Amino acid sequence: METISLTLEMSVVLGLLALTVFLFVSEVVRIDFAAIMVMVLLGLLSQLPGLGSLADVSRLFDGLASNAVVSIIAVMIIGAGLDKTGLMSNVAALILRRGGKTETRIIPIVSGTVGIISSFMQNVGAAALFLPVVSRISVRTELPLSRLLMPMGFCAILGGTMTMVGSSPLILLNDLLNSANQSLPADQQMAPFGLFSVTPIGICLVATGILYFTFLGRWVLPKGNKTGDGTSAQSLKDYLKNIYGLKTDIFEVTIPAGHPCVGETFDDLMQRYHVYVIGSAYHGQRWFAPVIQTEITAPCRLAILGRQRVIHQMVEEGGFILHDDLDVFAEDYAATKSGVAEMVIPPGSAVIGKCAHDLVFRKTYGASLLAIHRDEETMSYVETEDHAPTPVGEVPFHAGDTLVIHSTWEALTRLTRDRNFVVVTTDFPQEELRPKKVIWALIFFLVALGLILFSDLRLSLCLLTGAVGMILTKVLDIDDAYNAVSWSTVFLLASLIPLGQAVQSTGTAAWIAQQILSLLEGWPIWSLQAGIAVLATIFTLIMSNVGATVLLVPLAVSIAFAAGGDPAIFALTVAISTSNSFLIPTHQVNALIMGPAGYKVIDFVKSGGVMTILFLIVSLVVMGVVF
Repeated sequence: METISLTLEMSVVLGLLALTVFLFVSEVVRIDFAAIMVMVLLGLLSQLPGLGSLADVSRLFDGLASNAVVSIIAVMIIGAGLDKTGLMSNVAALILRRGGKTETRIIPIVSGTVGIISSFMQNVGAAALFLPVVSRISVRTELPLSRLLMPMGFCAILGGTMTMVGSSPLILLNDLLNSANQSLPADQQMAPFGLFSVTPIGICLVATGILYFTFLGRWVLPKGNKTGDGTSAQSLKDYLKNIYGLKTDIFEVTIPAGHPCVGETFDDLMQRYHVYVIGSAYHGQRWFAPVIQTEITAPCRLAILGRQRVIHQMVEEGGFILHDDLDVFAEDYAATKSGVAEMVIPPGSAVIGKCAHDLVFRKTYGASLLAIHRDEETMSYVETEDHAPTPVGEVPFHAGDTLVIHSTWEALTRLTRDRNFVVVTTDFPQEELRPKKVIWALIFFLVALGLILFSDLRLSLCLLTGAVGMILTKVLDIDDAYNAVSWSTVFLLASLIPLGQAVQSTGTAAWIAQQILSLLEGWPIWSLQAGIAVLATIFTLIMSNVGATVLLVPLAVSIAFAAGGDPAIFALTVAISTSNSFLIPTHQVNALIMGPAGYKVIDFVKSGGVMTILFLIVSLVVMGVVF
């Protein structure tokens, strides 16, 4: 192997790599801005005498139009389209019904599902599709998003090792082996790997990731804050208690067949027990904020807002059935879909002098009136320490009254356009779901997936086909599509691409490889294979996994022949180990989840450090057993 000497350009690239690592770890500036700074510095340095090969300035910003970055943009739009139809909320509800609300049960279900999906779909695509699902699960369970996204993201990366089409390095591997075979005699030719040749390795790696976070997650995952859209059920309870003195919560109650209250109205039930009926379900149909004059039929289920003591007394005395958690109504009263809000009645409003019953408030506005706050006094059906229950539906409205309502965010968005009210709650998802578009969303998701699996089109074009289809069919409008893209993620990845290219084009990568391999000379075959795995892991952190694979596979094959090892297994070691990207957020999946979860680089170092070691041990052991 020809000796490679260290040049001035290589030294500059090594300095830029060290600067990048320092900026990422110290977080002196945001890491997306740090990446942009390094890209600009690379371009400026390439203009100095003797450094012209650092970067081609005319192509310095090609990363913004690279296949990987455009693919990420497209998959974010596709994920937003599926989310806009409510499909991802339904998936989240299904996971919660099967997995409960504990971290140790949710992590295996979510991470295992994403791992399987990423075995035949690009791992960043699988992670992007499940990002809104995990966000909704975080809201409903009040588990911090930072506790859920890293296991999901890591297992998305690990899932790419389950099939030969799961990651770009494995897709490239057989082509690289064929290229190497051209210079080898017939008796030394390497056979290509089958589609499922790596499946035992991938399954063990995904299982390792799940077990790692399930049992050690409490120590290695960042604590984080409770995050999500809107107001959670718990914060709704605290909000009403702290602001208005209403000690309430939402309960799900069944009225059994033949119950004495059949034939009465919801209003009768509310006034008798001083509670709010805010939802009803009968024969598979659900009503949010049902009209209180509706007659009760049985068997049916009700969502009731009231004091816990009152609800238990109502159940004991009235023969109702109380459920432990929200079941039928879990989706309707999830904080991503509904919550508490406030609005003020302005002077000149047409509703002044009228009461909620006169306006048929629930039917007209799609919201339940919980309380009226007037002159430092709060009127409500729910008894407080200072005030007896008040039938708020019969209280005429005054100018300046603050109405406390429970509403879907869609209905609240409509109320912001009603001049009879001034909605003072602003922190809520102001968008309207489009469940009628779910068929179109699924069609174009499947079209994109089909093109990826069964055509030779570039990944970015396949995914953009699905994204454009969703916009054409009005699943999303173009502004929704722009808003769906995490531009900090886009610029982070696009800005790192030129540095990775410089590492390879200047010969810095080959020089690093030579220095490390010279240290391994004379070692046993198993230790040589381990050294190759470690080298591939280092390279995939500082350059693209594809670049690392293209560079290291020929080196690994040469080392295997020289040491008497199996060259195909050494090449496979490189292709598998380039998925060992957990230490810093340079991998596309890590960059994707960093912003939403509020991760810092040190979080990846802490959690990813152990995962990196486990990956090396498990992959090498399983390869030794299987091959």
